[in-house]
Amino acid sequence: MIEIPVYLFTGFLESGKTSFVQEALEGEDFNSGERTLLLLCEEGEEEYHPAKFFGTNVFIETIEDEEDLTPEHLEELQKKHDVERVIVEYNGMWSLDTIYANMPESWLAYQETMFADATTFMTYNQNMRQLVFDKLKSAELVVFNRFKRDGSMDKMEFHKIVRAANRKSQILYEYAKDDVEVDDIVDPLPFDIDADEFTVGDDAYAEWYRDINDEQDKYDGKIITVKGRSVIGGGLSDDEFVFGRHVMTCCVEDIQFAGLACKWKDAAKTLTHGGWVTITAKVFVEYADIYGEVGPVLYCLKVEEAEEANPEVAQF
Repeated sequence: MIEIPVYLFTGFLESGKTSFVQEALEGEDFNSGERTLLLLCEEGEEEYHPAKFFGTNVFIETIEDEEDLTPEHLEELQKKHDVERVIVEYNGMWSLDTIYANMPESWLAYQETMFADATTFMTYNQNMRQLVFDKLKSAELVVFNRFKRDGSMDKMEFHKIVRAANRKSQILYEYAKDDVEVDDIVDPLPFDIDADEFTVGDDAYAEWYRDINDEQDKYDGKIITVKGRSVIGGGLSDDEFVFGRHVMTCCVEDIQFAGLACKWKDAAKTLTHGGWVTITAKVFVEYADIYGEVGPVLYCLKVEEAEEANPEVAQF
């Protein structure tokens, strides 16, 4: 099977997607003649000018409705133009899960970039937080166009919103054409990761949970004290339980339990399902059946009953 690379450009109307793709297709570095399917999922004020494209093998197709993003239809368009790659200008009001769930088997996401108009981004984030989070969560690059140098915009505010959704994306602030600044803000963890033993505060659980999953090896051998709920039963052995808390990443609708595998000799005898506990545990990165792969396993040295965490639902 021949893989078809997919370049996905997301963001809301007038965020700069069309201008960027137009310029990319005008350059021979990106467009040296590959047969390219350009899928347009929304209609903005900017229009494409194919006559300026460096390569002529660019075939533009429009997707009017989110329901038209089916594997059958997308594969039909691929075969219609016999393309080697796909560029998608995605509709900011559509869920990214739709395009990812319906890509033909041969399509492989190569790059995902989100564009945002810095002058309207905060309003979108306030009024349509779930949609904003949806576009940030998997973006490898986030570009804030029309950023201002006059002090009216605080890079840290933009940075925090991106980092709440995505720890790994690169962030760029574009002040004008060819005047771009790379975000170099360091995100210190709210606990001393360099110490052999440390405590994770109630308000730091979400960030700790995300970090230990993203960079599990740096926690191997560390001793951690942290508060959460115990989950027992469900096929777990007598010396196993799941330790975790409910985490809200974006909004109430996305609250979910974020837990880790734990070992404790008296788990079945002493713990209650859903009860609050404070554990002190040593982390080992190893295979666990509960994950079905290698992951962080907490070997408890001490487990004590505790009052519920404050806040009860952890947030970024």
